[in-house]
Amino acid sequence: MVVAAAAYGVARAWPPSPVRRRLTHPDCSIKLTAGDLFDQIESHLVVGFTDTFDTDTRDDRIINRGSVQGQFLTRIYDDDRARLDMDLEAALAGVAPAGVLTRQEKPLGKRTRYPVGTVATLGTPQRLFFCVGYSAMSPDLVAQSGPDELWHSLGQLWAEAHRRGQRGGIAMAVVGAGLARVDAVQRPTLIKLILLSFVAASRQRVISRELSIVVPPGEFAELDRLELQEFLDSL
Repeated sequence: MVVAAAAYGVARAWPPSPVRRRLTHPDCSIKLTAGDLFDQIESHLVVGFTDTFDTDTRDDRIINRGSVQGQFLTRIYDDDRARLDMDLEAALAGVAPAGVLTRQEKPLGKRTRYPVGTVATLGTPQRLFFCVGYSAMSPDLVAQSGPDELWHSLGQLWAEAHRRGQRGGIAMAVVGAGLARVDAVQRPTLIKLILLSFVAASRQRVISRELSIVVPPGEFAELDRLELQEFLDSL
């Protein structure tokens, strides 16, 4: 009983194993792992945005500081919102807006909308940040997305990564699982959607040598990793 209890304790304390698969056509690997997205310093990062590319985290009213986007401002831009806005403006200069809201329609934040799926690429060739506008910001500052919008946005992301990423590693969170409110889809299904989208795109052209989906440790421990491994192996 003592041995069994000790083994159980070790199993509980030991970090859960990643879900992995290596593809041969094309030659790339996929990994679902526990960790901190911003610790993936050797990979390009995917950061989810809304279609207005808002960046204001004051009082958490427009963008929540705890979100991936909020952490991006803090940890990559040292809370220099003016610099982030300037870089986003430059990256979006060639994109035709989908519309402009009036101040009455959207009292706070940015008012220019871009097509859902727009990717603003920041950073340097050594480490890029793919800022993907995969959700729509409502006038009352609620981000909303859905499976169709997410699938389209992922397709745009892989195309941009193919053009700009030089096959470097890509790390991303489970987009749509937080405040973007893809409410019709649970986290495991969102993960499967990302995996399916990446594999489908990779069958057509090489996108990256490795895709890492990084999940906070507490949430990762709750995933049915065997089911996800079986799904990944079936692709």
